[in-house]
Amino acid sequence: MTATVTEFEQQWATWRSERAAWASQPLGWLSLTALNWLGRTGETFEDLPGSWRADAQNVYVTDESGALRFNGAVLTGVTTLTPGEGAPGLEVHTGDRIIEVIRRSGQFALRVHDPAAPALAAFTAIPAFAPDPRWVLTGRFTPFEVARVVTTGAVVAGLEHHHVATGTVTFELDGAEHSLVVFGNQTSGLHLLFTDGTSGVSTYGGARRLDLPRPAADGTVLLDFNRAANLPCAFTDYATCPIAPAENRLGTEITAGEQDPRKGQQA
Repeated sequence: MTATVTEFEQQWATWRSERAAWASQPLGWLSLTALNWLGRTGETFEDLPGSWRADAQNVYVTDESGALRFNGAVLTGVTTLTPGEGAPGLEVHTGDRIIEVIRRSGQFALRVHDPAAPALAAFTAIPAFAPDPRWVLTGRFTPFEVARVVTTGAVVAGLEHHHVATGTVTFELDGAEHSLVVFGNQTSGLHLLFTDGTSGVSTYGGARRLDLPRPAADGTVLLDFNRAANLPCAFTDYATCPIAPAENRLGTEITAGEQDPRKGQQA
């Protein structure tokens, strides 16, 4: 007898395929092999060309080997790089690898992407709970009159993340009402960062992310926890992801969405 695949299951399978493609990018998060924090004096790092240092505003790399390229140009002598705070890093290429120069909480680091990384070679799939319509909930989005900044910690001690919060979403689960802070906006997209009773057990301990569709005119919005996704830090020790804000830590278990790809890891 042929099994029938519902539209719900097919849409979830499509999302799973998209997530697998994201995880398996040759120079994506699973390609990371190092996170080197920079000091004020020049340092060299194993297998990386050049000598690197930082001050309060910039990163400086000194190299005469011709092995570094930035924006298509070979770097020679001393080059000044100015990555933005919390922004995607500046990409310095060396062979098949990328040295991503980042700034986080006023500190600078080199994040190395290698398409031959062992974690990428070993990747097969992101573990997840089986899809269940029970975890598609109807909530109500209530915007703040004025957006506010919510500061959270990070998986790296001493770092902070500053999120623009634009409202709350309220929903009922197992007879109890829950209200979570929502980040983003209706133009770029809304999302949650949350933990629950599975966090640090079967799911990653720092936070999972749930993207929300655009709310209806009356604020109604669907929360499909089957699509609760891991942040990059669930896959690698070389990411600097935020942890969930205190307001978004649910006591109940959300047995839906992606599970911890590295069992036993805690943030």
